[in-house]
Amino acid sequence: MKYIFSLQYIKIENLKLIRKNRLQMCLRNSLFIALLFFGFHGFSQVSSKIDTTKIRIGEQMHYQIIVDQVDEVQFFKLQLDSLKRVEVVKSYKIDSLKNQLIKKYALTSFDSGRWVLPPQKVLIKNKMFLTDSLIIDVATVAVDTIKQPLYPIKTIQNEPYTFSDYQNYFWGLLALLIVIGVILYYVLRDKPSKEDLIAKIPPFDMAKQRLMELDSKKLIKENRIKQYYVELTDILRTFIEREMNIPALESTTDELIEIITDFNSSSQLNISKETLAKLQNLLQEADLVKFAKSKPLLNEIELHRNDTEVIIDKLHPEIIEKKPVQEDGQ
Repeated sequence: MKYIFSLQYIKIENLKLIRKNRLQMCLRNSLFIALLFFGFHGFSQVSSKIDTTKIRIGEQMHYQIIVDQVDEVQFFKLQLDSLKRVEVVKSYKIDSLKNQLIKKYALTSFDSGRWVLPPQKVLIKNKMFLTDSLIIDVATVAVDTIKQPLYPIKTIQNEPYTFSDYQNYFWGLLALLIVIGVILYYVLRDKPSKEDLIAKIPPFDMAKQRLMELDSKKLIKENRIKQYYVELTDILRTFIEREMNIPALESTTDELIEIITDFNSSSQLNISKETLAKLQNLLQEADLVKFAKSKPLLNEIELHRNDTEVIIDKLHPEIIEKKPVQEDGQ
């Protein structure tokens, strides 16, 4: 009895185990079918094809990514092998055909062998899809060395020179020539002489400036009386010559006084007799110092200095007084 009971127990357990295995098999098959269904459903929207999988080195093949959807589709950059044994020759614009979008590429390879085009990503409505991978066979080109003999390697050929090869030197040389030209211009140009600079300063202003310079030389304290009178009369004569267009530097004292007197009577200068007398006396006293070794007293020297400035002021104001009248008339 115990033996029969044991057999029944084993039989029941075996039945339970068989039922459990059947249930697991059913679950596995259902899961596989579901995954297969969803997988085909995902890949059914994206596919790829190529016009040929066998080419020779340098030949082209046309690769297409086909999407059965036209809304919210994004293509990514074509992903090839990392060693770049397959290269993109040209990427075409996306074509639209019924309810499909087609992205075309022209590919080539310059390495013989079997290469794999990896799956390509396509984003459809924020969901990522992958294409199938493809295998490409690239064959070498057989060379018949009997019919077509091999030639020796040619030497390196020099390319013809162009302007771009020398443009840096050209612009550098041009800049250097400009710099040299500027330097030569400032070095060799005609610089204004001292006389030209003096001629640009008004006679009245120049005379005043020279009187101040004469005072700063302190020739009287150094007892250089003759030199003092030479410069004093030169200041006065130069002013008269430039202001009145009279050859005062080349004329003697008598000739200068006679010319100024005639000029004053024939024009409207209105130089007073007192001014003419003071000018004549100053020039005659200066001639005595320069040519007769006369030595005037200190107060006489100061008086001659002041008379020179007064004469300059008297000969000049007629001109400067007319300018404001013209400006007011304007």
